[in-house]
Amino acid sequence: EVQLMESGGGSVQPGESLRLSCVGSGYDFSRYAMGWFRQAPGKEREAVSCISWNGNTIYYADVVKGRFTISRDNAKNTVYLQMNSLKPEDTALYYCSAGYYCLPVPDSDPSDYLYWGQGTQVTVSS
Repeated sequence: EVQLMESGGGSVQPGESLRLSCVGSGYDFSRYAMGWFRQAPGKEREAVSCISWNGNTIYYADVVKGRFTISRDNAKNTVYLQMNSLKPEDTALYYCSAGYYCLPVPDSDPSDYLYWGQGTQVTVSS
């Protein structure tokens, strides 16, 4: 059974940091691109970042570029999202996903990904 398990969400103040983790199991993690998406209440799910299977290709949404960093450790079947300088508009449920390709964010759609986690909540508020 394929599973993606996110962790690391929480409630923080603006300007603070969080590090999300996502552990994959039940499939060959190292052969898949990994993506992070987020969904705020009343909004569509949007792509945040993705990383290719070997880490050589990375894309970010413009709104997080320079603040968020995606990375992966294939030996641990884990992908990370380091989020710095968080803003209230970053508040959302964050999902990790696995797919065949890491595409530039404007071209990325949730339907491109095969497997999804349950999400971890990130709340940024003063």
